Amino acid sequence: MTRKFPFSLVALLFLIVSSCQTYFIPIESFKKQFEGIDSTKLKEVTVQGTGFFGNSTYLANPIKVINCVDKNNRAKQLTNSPSIEMRITYGFKNKRTVFYFDRVFISQQLVVGVQSRFIDLIRKTVPLDSITKIEIQDGHKNLTYIDN
Repeated sequence: MTRKFPFSLVALLFLIVSSCQTYFIPIESFKKQFEGIDSTKLKEVTVQGTGFFGNSTYLANPIKVINCVDKNNRAKQLTNSPSIEMRITYGFKNKRTVFYFDRVFISQQLVVGVQSRFIDLIRKTVPLDSITKIEIQDGHKNLTYIDN
């Protein structure tokens, strides 16, 4: 016996998947926004809603507002939060890597990003001059800063 999904459930799933708006950060804007932010400028934050681990504390960049553009190149501003994800395309083979935006900083012309909320050692570096595209979106995860 086969079960058919109700139309309303399919429509709801489509709405959820299509509601994640992707924005772009031009490379020069990214450099300007992160100017002067290195590992010594990171601040300690506490995040609520990280699942069965309870609250977690980690070092995050101090950026409050992210300047970006939409697909029509119109300026937008996103409030930085633990659920903002960043996808970087880089290199001549157009490799991609994903970071949490608040876990990114620049060190010696390298973008350094932590790829895990729980394990600081899972890091990756990308040469700043090899980046061809930076996409950003709110993953709509149930994560919020506490008293930050």
